[in-house]
Amino acid sequence: MILLCGSFGVYTLPLPAQDPHSNLAPAEQPLDTNLVYSLFASEQAEQQTDPGSSQSNSQSKKKESRGAIVVAPIPISSPAIGSGVVLAGGYIFPFRKDDTVSPPSAIGGAALLTDNGTRGFILAGEFYLKQNKYHITTIYFRGNINYDFYGVGNLAGDAGQKLPLKQTGQVFLGEFLYRIGGKFFLGPRLIAGNSTITLRPTYGSTVPLPPDLGVDTSISALGLRLNYDSRPNRFYPTRGTLFDFTSTFFSEALGSKYSFQSYRSTFNYYRSFGRKQVFAYNLFLCATAGNAPFYGECVFGTNNELRGYVAGQYIDRDMIATQLEYRLELPWRFGMVAFGGLGEVAPSVSKFRYQNLLPAVGGGVRFKLSRKYNVNLRADIAQGKDGHTFSMGIGEAF
Repeated sequence: MILLCGSFGVYTLPLPAQDPHSNLAPAEQPLDTNLVYSLFASEQAEQQTDPGSSQSNSQSKKKESRGAIVVAPIPISSPAIGSGVVLAGGYIFPFRKDDTVSPPSAIGGAALLTDNGTRGFILAGEFYLKQNKYHITTIYFRGNINYDFYGVGNLAGDAGQKLPLKQTGQVFLGEFLYRIGGKFFLGPRLIAGNSTITLRPTYGSTVPLPPDLGVDTSISALGLRLNYDSRPNRFYPTRGTLFDFTSTFFSEALGSKYSFQSYRSTFNYYRSFGRKQVFAYNLFLCATAGNAPFYGECVFGTNNELRGYVAGQYIDRDMIATQLEYRLELPWRFGMVAFGGLGEVAPSVSKFRYQNLLPAVGGGVRFKLSRKYNVNLRADIAQGKDGHTFSMGIGEAF
């Protein structure tokens, strides 16, 4: 989904308004940064050489190219925004050939089209510089996201009533991280954008209309991000830990219509058993303070927190979600996973209740698109409290 401020994590981008955090339209994040990075990381087509061809022999002796170019259509399926395709192209490369410490950098773009009328494009760049001392990220999204609004709170999500909305706009994210020691990075972030929410055709929905319907709304923010990442491979981690914390401050003084604060924290832990089995654990915490619009609050089901729920069905000021996944590599580039988790949204931490927990279980299959970078095509089916979801994407869920 594309949200950039709160519940959607800034890597989910909301149309005006995380890594993992953003803020604007509640839909599952087919374009979060993990997806974008993974798209760029697909390996080059393997050379098909003819043993009897002198041309092939000479080509095999040529120096390996600096980076990898990829252009590919990627099928997606999201419970929130429908089924469609991401048309993506990118280039992954070392920023400097003599820098053997920094991870590869990536630039590229993608266009999104789904069967519910969602349209958009994204341009992104991620750069690792100076022996992994600096990390710069830029993302620009423009388009429209069609999704359903259920209201705020557990009771609204349980009622099943929904309001079909269309959110049109653009958003820019810029981030500069500096390595402060070891594998810790710290730095500022900037978010600027605008969006307009309009009502799509509805059939007697009783959900109250959100404020600012039909009004162009500006969203601007400054923030801070702290990141720790010991994973040897960010596309398919087999060991290591990821910790990510962002605090984002939206203010009228910066040109934002709303003044509020958004806090997001992610903790992932990975452990392998043998060469082909991995256990992955994920914990996600979200909190919102101030006068936030509904799309700036914590939105359950985005960033795959959790699969089994339509993004936007459960929205509130605070949220917790945790899940465990078992991953198994199979022959011929195939794999399978099984997962389960629990989560909840509430107006405050003191209002979390056992009876309001949102459980989810499911499984999926994987197909390895890139042996070089270990990037998988993902297809998952999950069962939530009231129904099930099917989703596809590039890269692992977390």
